[in-house]
Amino acid sequence: MKPRQEQVLRAVVEEYIASGSPVGSKHLSETGEFGVASSTIRGIFAQLEEHGLLAHPHTSAGRVPTDRGYRYYVDSLMGERREQVAARATPHSLERARARSEIDEALRDTAEALSRVTAMLAVVSSPSLAATTLRHIEVLLLQSHLVMVVLITSSGRVSKRIFRFVEPIDEGLAEFARVYLNERLAGVQLGSRLIDSAFTTPDLHWREREFLAALRPAFEVGTIDPEGLHVGGTSRLVESLASEGVPNLNELLEMLEERYNLLELLFEALRRDDVYLRIGREMSEPWLQSCSLVAASYGVPNRNLGTVSVLGPTRMDYQRVIAAVRTSADDLSDLLEEIW
Repeated sequence: MKPRQEQVLRAVVEEYIASGSPVGSKHLSETGEFGVASSTIRGIFAQLEEHGLLAHPHTSAGRVPTDRGYRYYVDSLMGERREQVAARATPHSLERARARSEIDEALRDTAEALSRVTAMLAVVSSPSLAATTLRHIEVLLLQSHLVMVVLITSSGRVSKRIFRFVEPIDEGLAEFARVYLNERLAGVQLGSRLIDSAFTTPDLHWREREFLAALRPAFEVGTIDPEGLHVGGTSRLVESLASEGVPNLNELLEMLEERYNLLELLFEALRRDDVYLRIGREMSEPWLQSCSLVAASYGVPNRNLGTVSVLGPTRMDYQRVIAAVRTSADDLSDLLEEIW
């Protein structure tokens, strides 16, 4: 695209983000930034429309960016300005959590702070259990037919699962499993193949093997746990979308109530080392195509553990939101490196 076209596109995107009103050629010519008549700018508008970067609402003489226009702006026109807003967009709510080494508190604070900074919905996922190491395992006999397995991980997360048995279980068998599993698995990553080896040892008595096999599902974990999602600012998202005149808000809220619907949005971000961005119709879910998602992973060196994300209308301040998400993810990574 020609430099003058890029200059006009950038001006339209930034003016529309700031005002929410379609941007007219007369307004741009009067700013003095271009040094050309409004008729020349109208011609550039037409060229940008042909490229699918601008749209012309029927009720206005101005232009608005399309999803494709936002994408071009983010990828090609605002890169050098992203970091300039980082300091203003940084949430400053992790110090108390850092002092206590409380990861869940840090995640909750980050979600709420990020929502306040951006005035949108913020979602922060807890460190994936599959990426944590086992610190301690408890096998508790609750009743003769009920056994609870408790996993305590290196991140401080606690996972509990109860198993019901047809035949009664005695204290000795439960104690054997506790000692055996701690000897074999303490310090092992939950997603490691070493987990399987502890349950396939041929040297054990058949009853011990059967009991351990029954407990094996307690060690099966997903990439992102829906119960480990910290969400802040649902009301802020509703307000921002309502102000944009977005239809079907009730459907969007119903889908967000089911946290499983958020998981697919975060899987891809967890695999990325930089900011992950999806704008409008780039998202496959129809109920999300009036929104944009900005997400980034956090973790320790060579291992991504969770995600920080913001969901809002496509007319968002991408510079500010990207900087806030990136900085929040970096802050959480710094915290985890201290206590992991």
